[in-house]
Amino acid sequence: MSSFRWLCLGRLTSLVFAFGIAGTISSVPSFAAVLPDKTLVFCSEGSPAGFDSAQFTTGLEFSAASYTVYNRLVEFEHGGTKIEPGLAESWEISPDGLTYTFHLRHGVKFHTTSFFKPTRDFNADDVLLTFNRMFDPNNAFRNAYPVQFPYFKDMGLDKGIAKIEAIDPYTVRFTMKTVNAPFLSELAMPFASILSAEYVDQLMKAGKASDINLYPVGTGPFIFVSYTKDATIRFDGNPDYWKPGVVRVSKLIFSITPDAAVREQKLMKDECQVMTYPRPQAIAALEHDPQIQVLHQVGFNLGLLGYNTTHKPLDQVEVRRALDMAINKKAIIASVYEGAGQLATNPMPPTQWSYNKGLKDAPYDPGKAKEMLAKAGFPNGFDLSLWAMPVQRPYNPNARLMAEMIQADWEKIGVHAKIVTYEWGEYIKRAHAGEHDAILIGWTGDNGDPDNWLGVLLGCASVNGSNFSKWCYQPFEDLIQKARATTDVAARTDDYMQAQEIFKQQVPFTPIAHSTVYQPMRKTVTGFKIDPFGPTQFWNVGFK
Repeated sequence: MSSFRWLCLGRLTSLVFAFGIAGTISSVPSFAAVLPDKTLVFCSEGSPAGFDSAQFTTGLEFSAASYTVYNRLVEFEHGGTKIEPGLAESWEISPDGLTYTFHLRHGVKFHTTSFFKPTRDFNADDVLLTFNRMFDPNNAFRNAYPVQFPYFKDMGLDKGIAKIEAIDPYTVRFTMKTVNAPFLSELAMPFASILSAEYVDQLMKAGKASDINLYPVGTGPFIFVSYTKDATIRFDGNPDYWKPGVVRVSKLIFSITPDAAVREQKLMKDECQVMTYPRPQAIAALEHDPQIQVLHQVGFNLGLLGYNTTHKPLDQVEVRRALDMAINKKAIIASVYEGAGQLATNPMPPTQWSYNKGLKDAPYDPGKAKEMLAKAGFPNGFDLSLWAMPVQRPYNPNARLMAEMIQADWEKIGVHAKIVTYEWGEYIKRAHAGEHDAILIGWTGDNGDPDNWLGVLLGCASVNGSNFSKWCYQPFEDLIQKARATTDVAARTDDYMQAQEIFKQQVPFTPIAHSTVYQPMRKTVTGFKIDPFGPTQFWNVGFK
């Protein structure tokens, strides 16, 4: 049984029997720690669209903000999937599974920066501000800075939460309308990063509410200093961090380096000590460098090709099946992933509990695909746009090459694809708006629950968010809603198995591959762990 299933079973058992879930209370330092006078440089792959975790869905922003500047009520353990206390030191779940009561940690300090100096410690006001901004459409901060909250909406929290209230300055209660089995894990995700209500008040009074996306303030292990787009993000280690021993460098610098070959050269020259997303063909050379170590593990991810089902003729299932059948996925695995990828057939990875092992791909058959197009009314094919990501992602090391191979495959059946790309932030923004016909995108699981795949990527609530296929199919929707509202793991598994069968019949997207994750770094770096959910974290990371 995978660790992800153990996580879910443990959580659901706690919910069913209403055991209080409590963690060891970490003492909050009463004085600033003395940090090692060390600077760690991280060669990252691109410029973040911003630092407001609630409005983003990609690992690039999560690495640059969520796991540097911020904390959440509960956290995933460093490098793992287990839930542990964060800004909440303990919590209880009611016997009916509808009420979550969190007891907040005392003495936690928000960052002091050049643009904000807190006058109080973290308390319930900050939790209410963070969640009411997403939950309440009339919230003043939300109206002052109107943005989308895709995760909050995609997971149905906008409709599933009944109320959020402060019982006292250090106790917060969430009341749900219905049972939401993944709720505790959802609160550990980046979108739930806790903001400073005092800082928000300052921004509101100055008429600069949008600065929350430019100048972040949190309680996390690193303090934001500056950001130069396409160049650097600078952080100072947080000497007041509430969890002792986590911060092991005095300065952290993100050196934004979109070209993977350049990142590799910088690492070998010790211009950066950690890099992200090496080219598959460079792995062997990096592993043989005596100064470099390369961590790796099977990725909890999926690279996919989404079909915008609101655009004709992609609204026809026969057309989607033909396009799917015309793609030579084995050739893509060999050329794009170069041995570091596994063929994908399902809308989730094999390590996710409830994965349906019985599903099979349609055979690669351009001749039959062309016949299917003719029967669907397109004997001469048609034109469409094919979007390719401008950056490497853990689920796709070379989207441009993949797009070119798919373009060539489709040309054989008369479908003419125009390859389109944009800067990463613009790419995601336009994709959310549904401007694409077909799109290369992907996903790394966020919390170990099947709902994070089927609900977020394919649910009706997320058609304006991470459901890039814009696919809302009621028989599928009924199953995932039913699964979300029960704590019975066997029943949930059965629902998700059926939902995957419907997915395979309807083909809202073509699963391409699950990629192995490689993490090169200098051998002088200590304490680094690959995050199974994708972002790059620097908790506990230092030098020999």
